[in-house]
Amino acid sequence: MSSTASPVPSEAIAQPSSGILPGSRRPRSAPPSAAGLRSRLRRSLRRAAPALLAYAGVRATGLVLLTVWARAADQDVWHLLADDWDSVWYLGIADHGYAHELGTEYDSNNLAFFPLYPVLVKAVAAVTPGSRASVGLVIAVLSSFVAAWGIFAVGDRLHGSRVGVLLTVAWAALPVGLVQWMGYTESLFTAFVAWSLYAVLTGRWVWAGSLAALSGLTRPTGIALAAAVSVTALCVLRPRFSARVLAGAVLAPLGWLGYVGWVGLRLGRWDGYFAVQEMWHNKLDGGAETLDRLRQMFVYDSAPELFLVMVSLTLIASVVLFALSVRDRQPLPLLIFTGVLLVIVLGSGGVYFPRARFLLPGFPLLLPLALAVARTSRHRAVAAVACAVLGSAYWGAYMLLVWPSAP
Repeated sequence: MSSTASPVPSEAIAQPSSGILPGSRRPRSAPPSAAGLRSRLRRSLRRAAPALLAYAGVRATGLVLLTVWARAADQDVWHLLADDWDSVWYLGIADHGYAHELGTEYDSNNLAFFPLYPVLVKAVAAVTPGSRASVGLVIAVLSSFVAAWGIFAVGDRLHGSRVGVLLTVAWAALPVGLVQWMGYTESLFTAFVAWSLYAVLTGRWVWAGSLAALSGLTRPTGIALAAAVSVTALCVLRPRFSARVLAGAVLAPLGWLGYVGWVGLRLGRWDGYFAVQEMWHNKLDGGAETLDRLRQMFVYDSAPELFLVMVSLTLIASVVLFALSVRDRQPLPLLIFTGVLLVIVLGSGGVYFPRARFLLPGFPLLLPLALAVARTSRHRAVAAVACAVLGSAYWGAYMLLVWPSAP
């Protein structure tokens, strides 16, 4: 007999029903008691345990390679992860607060950075030992596990636990996956995204809106999650009114609108936040600069920088994966979130090199890959995962030790 495992039949992988949201949900019961909630969380955590262990293994592999490479290059790993590039901006906000004026110097106004992460760093550091940089790194790492748990929950909900685990591994093994364990906001933001989308898929609208509001206080692309929750809620409201669904729709954009409005008040102009973004060279241009950079790199540049090649290929792959997601008829909230995220990232001018990182929270784009790997043979699946993990480890170390700018 052949030792090659046969592919997993497609019918063995749960298929979501088409439409706005997956069907076949059991009727919502009354809110659980505290004991019932703890029991439900324990069951959910046990089910997600393989995904979380796999996630830890992927990221630990990257950390080991980074440590070995950094030691050979006489670099301090802790500094690279906790106190460099954008981490410095967030720590500065935690230490000194926000600027009071727009100013005239480009790339220098900290009002471009959203407040929730530095506020958490300052609050936790006030009651725990260690530096704020250490606290920020711990928050990011813990948030990454919460995000991985939520990503598994979404994949499991839509297609079963096998796809949920593979989706989590795919997110961990992204080329810029090391950012998940850096003093950045991507892990915290992805945690809000994953659990908000899961809440929408399971009909928990107040939770969905509240988490979306928190995401809007974490990153500018929180508006993409707010759009996903609010638009889906309004579609659900059309056939039958529900106060909880309406509450979710109203709550979702409040965090983003609140911070943007506060910046306007602080600077004394209604477009204050957008003026700050222009001082960072960021404004919507319909994708003109993205297309120009891609053309320059692949047509005219005879020796493009390796990191920028990876970023460019990531952007191209994201568009292809979105098309596959539409073909697969992913639930509406996932398509809206990733669609708006792509419009913001690809349709804006400004800095080019961090755009692969900006797409890091768009884990639903990885569902077509997770489904494809789940349906192939075990040997091929193992080979694909191993290549992704080793590639992610290499790119993470290269990003921090060779690439001379921010991730």
